[in-house]
Amino acid sequence: MADVVSEGAAERRTGHPRAEIALKTITADPASPERVRRTLEQALVFAGAALAALYTPGDGDLLRLVESAGVPRTFYGLRESYPLDGHSPAATAHRAGRPVWLGPAELADCAESRRMPTRDVHLAALPVRDGTGGCLLAVSERPGGFGADDRTCLELVAEAVTFPAPAVPAEDEELRPNAFSLAMDTGRVEVGDEILELFGMSRADFDGRVETLLGLTVPEDLPSLMSVVEADHMSIGERELEFRVLQPTGPPRWLRLRGRLLPGDGRPARLVGTVTDASSLRGEVTDVSRVQRLAAALATAGTVSDVGQAVVAALRKPLRADRIALAELENERLVVTVLDPPEPDSWPELWQLEWRAEWPDAPVRAMPTLAAALREGRARIWPAGTALEPALAEVGPGGLAVLPLSAGGRMAGACLIGWDEPHEFGPDERALLTASAGLAGQALTRARAFDAEHELVGMLQRQLLPRRLPELPGAVAVARYLPATAGLELGGDWYDVIPLSEHHVALVIGDVQGHSAGAATLMGQMRTALRAYATEGHPPDVVVSHANRLLMEMETDLFATCCYVDVDMEEGTAWCVRAGHPPPVLRYPDGSTDIALTDGGPPLGVVTRAEFPMTPLRLLPGTVIALTTDGLVESADLDIDTGLDRLAHELAVSDPAHLGLVADALLGNAHRGDDVALLLMRYDGMAVKPLREGWTVWRVPEAARQARRFTRRTLRTWGVSAQAMDAALLVVSELVTNALVHTDGRVRLDLTLVNHRLRVAVTDASPRSPVKPTSLGWEATGGRGLLLVEAVSDAWGTVPVSGGKQVWSELAQAN
Repeated sequence: MADVVSEGAAERRTGHPRAEIALKTITADPASPERVRRTLEQALVFAGAALAALYTPGDGDLLRLVESAGVPRTFYGLRESYPLDGHSPAATAHRAGRPVWLGPAELADCAESRRMPTRDVHLAALPVRDGTGGCLLAVSERPGGFGADDRTCLELVAEAVTFPAPAVPAEDEELRPNAFSLAMDTGRVEVGDEILELFGMSRADFDGRVETLLGLTVPEDLPSLMSVVEADHMSIGERELEFRVLQPTGPPRWLRLRGRLLPGDGRPARLVGTVTDASSLRGEVTDVSRVQRLAAALATAGTVSDVGQAVVAALRKPLRADRIALAELENERLVVTVLDPPEPDSWPELWQLEWRAEWPDAPVRAMPTLAAALREGRARIWPAGTALEPALAEVGPGGLAVLPLSAGGRMAGACLIGWDEPHEFGPDERALLTASAGLAGQALTRARAFDAEHELVGMLQRQLLPRRLPELPGAVAVARYLPATAGLELGGDWYDVIPLSEHHVALVIGDVQGHSAGAATLMGQMRTALRAYATEGHPPDVVVSHANRLLMEMETDLFATCCYVDVDMEEGTAWCVRAGHPPPVLRYPDGSTDIALTDGGPPLGVVTRAEFPMTPLRLLPGTVIALTTDGLVESADLDIDTGLDRLAHELAVSDPAHLGLVADALLGNAHRGDDVALLLMRYDGMAVKPLREGWTVWRVPEAARQARRFTRRTLRTWGVSAQAMDAALLVVSELVTNALVHTDGRVRLDLTLVNHRLRVAVTDASPRSPVKPTSLGWEATGGRGLLLVEAVSDAWGTVPVSGGKQVWSELAQAN
């Protein structure tokens, strides 16, 4: 271990000569268009900077950004320009002619710190004395910031960098065959004939949209490519990137893009550059280019898995490594997030024993050499033959590199790279590993925070949705909720399945405007309100109308959309009401589909006296009804009509026998920029249809006797046994008498027989529920009716209905 430490110290002492040699080589060709960018990249390699940017004086007494390398400047809140007479570090260094070194404490007192997403960074501002002058800004997230050697390297970079005034192409200047010009505000792009040939497209087939060209690239290369062509990711200055385009036959073709974002000076900014065939140049890619490519990929990596995949793609093939692992450090355990190759047999025995889920995890104490490297916090390299514990030696018998991944003074994890055959570690390769570790550590820390917050948001959202769906007579329902990944705000999408009386079921889906805690709170209120109105027995249009009136009376500026479907399970019919929401999609048993273009009303909370018309639907056994929110069928590049047609097609080719798999497949290609709620129900029809009879009880002296006579006649017709009939007559007598004595208005008696179970229900106009007496004395003359009902019934209860209540009793083994 002492040899390794000495070797690392010697490498740091030789950093200055290596930096000088690299800078002299770059500046030897002053006419090279890549000179400035490559000079800045040396700050990433030799000074451990995460970002290096060059500012030069421009019009309007401003220091303007002209070139940058590393992580996009927006990650650290750096501006495109600074006033020359301002108090920014860049302006101060330019005016004073001396470097400015700021740590987290100094930055906290600086106005620029308010723009930084993280405060645990170090900033360096060095004056540029050659060329047009200006300032070099560098940012580091390493705990110690820029050490003495790092500062010397940055001063060398500041002395070497010069920036001649660029020649801005004129608006009407004819493009070279391999050149392009992209308008950042409209996405319209002008391209030369050679570029179209590289993309396999003729001039007549090209519509001038950059999306058309992006659609021909390999999907895995899109994130890094979008970091160049999207204005919010691109920094002013030159960028270089390699990507692949699909070919009609054979493997994809490698292309190299060199571009520069030019400020508009009052006009929209433009990205100009060239695209060339890089297939024959793949062997000449430098380590600095790999660092640049890794920085671009990590800039768009949102999750921990994305970070791992970006590191594997950037390092394994270029280093010709046999295996690479990226792991998070959690409570003194390494939890692996990415393994390449993923097969357990490719990894040591200890790793296989700890293979508990998708990936293994192991205590750090089981690998003391690794624990020591993590404590030191710097990249460690062991050549072939080094004595290591088996858990590490078997990862790289021909050579092992361990990259501690740290950011903001905290250890986030580690990256292990192993070779089977003896591997020679050159100085350029060591510099690549060191620079990659810094970038990956910062990205992993950001991704862990994103994953944790996104999981918290998802958990809160799930608490507002039904935990499970009820079992339905004659139908199966499944639901899915998919939170958006574009942000961390709570969404307002919801769904519900509400069992109603007489084998009716209400299917509800809705979406509250916006993504915020307020939207989620309102979503919970609307779901509760709709459920309450539905269980009271109101028809669908009245349920939605009541919800609209409630939302109008709330103190909120938000509105909501909703689709409410009341399904009669016995008859196979349904009534649909829409309030500004996408219509249901029906899949019939023969595989045909129909978008139920029902009449609809406005969104809830917009118009006080709105009309919500009801539309009938016919459901044959085997029909699937799909309700969804707009996140599944509409996005920035997908109109709702096309989205509904696609949903109908995917339903048509699905197998409704496995409704859960159908729901998962429908969400497979969902746009993750918005929440998605999906509710599916397959109507199978009831195997046994209930027998029903009803009787309106008149308020006459013989009312109870007439109700008993009606009950006896009906139950005889149904073949109910004498014992069950006696119990039913007792229940009818008590419930009807209570309704006539204690309420006013209409009274109705309903009898239902299904699956050898008899249900007696008495509905009246009073909302007050009957109260069962807690105790009765021997002298009491009343109050025993409900006790008798409870004694003879298998179950009984009361439910609110529109304008009153319903008291019911169920008797099993009714025939």
